[in-house]
Formats: sequence, structure tokens, C-alpha cells
Amino acid sequence: MEHDVRELRMEELPSALSGLVYAPGSINLKPFKSLKEQDFLDDFSLNALGAVHACQIAEKALKEGQGSVLLFSTVAVAQGMPFHASIAMAKGAVEGLTRSLAAEWAPAVRVNAIAPSLTDTPLASKLLGNEARAQAAAERHPLKRVGQAKDIAALAVSVLQSPWMSGEIIGINGGMGRVRA
Repeated sequence: MEHDVRELRMEELPSALSGLVYAPGSINLKPFKSLKEQDFLDDFSLNALGAVHACQIAEKALKEGQGSVLLFSTVAVAQGMPFHASIAMAKGAVEGLTRSLAAEWAPAVRVNAIAPSLTDTPLASKLLGNEARAQAAAERHPLKRVGQAKDIAALAVSVLQSPWMSGEIIGINGGMGRVRA
């Protein structure tokens, strides 16, 4: 069942949660001079404030269940990429929230984030919409391919289940975050 996260209420949650995943997406790639204040506000609201709201609503149940929180960032925060100012700013806030909550909620709740690169999902269809675009996107990655949803999902399950990991931002980006090939 899909919800706008702002509509969630504590009474709709079980008394104990083993995990919370907040994985919204937006791809608002524009030259900085073309971005309007509303672009920044929209990205920040969806990504950062949405994560805040979800975590606030679930906090009690997560603590009761000794749960794990998984948020999503982007490789663009650490890498610095053109046309990513709005989303990188919003996801940078998510990374700050990840580390802050990891410290505040320890040892009861673990909080981590995944920072992927471009992944072949419906959200990325404009960027991967034809063979030439898809190939160009793959070539920008040292592993010469774009991520697949199953790549991200496998890491997400591992991070959620890891009992000795908290406060981490884990890159999964085809090598883009650390390697030059």
C-alpha cells in the first residue's frame, strides 16, 4: 500500500519494527542557473524532510524492535557532478541525518544510507530512454554498466540485517565513487 509519508500516523504502525526503508527518488538535473528555489524546496522536501517524517513516526516502534533504518543518498553528494546541485544538496542532508540519528539512537537502532549511482528504474527512463543514452551512461562507470534494481536491493537487505553497522554511507555505483578507469 502506497502512502504519502506525511500522511502516516504512529497508530498505523505495529508496536515494534525491525526495519524502515525510506527510498524516494527524484532526478532533477539542470544547470545551476536554471534551478529555481522551488526545485530546491521540492527535492529537499521529498528526500530530507520525508526521511525526517518517516523516522519520527517510526522512532518508538524501531526502538522497541531494535530496528534498522536505511535511507538513500546519491553518489553525487561525495563525487560532485555537474547539474546535480539540487539533488546533491537534498541528499547531503540525508547523509547528515543518517549520521546524526545513528549516534542519537544507538544502541537501540542502527541507521545507514546507501548512495547509488544511476540505476535502471522507471525514474531513470529519461536518462536511459534509448540505446545511445544507455550506452553513454554505462561508459561513465568504471564497470561499464548502469546499476540494476537487484544490485541495490541485495545491498539493502545486507545493510538492514547487519547487526554491527551504523552511521555508514555505503556507495554502490559501478566504481564511479572511487575509481577512475
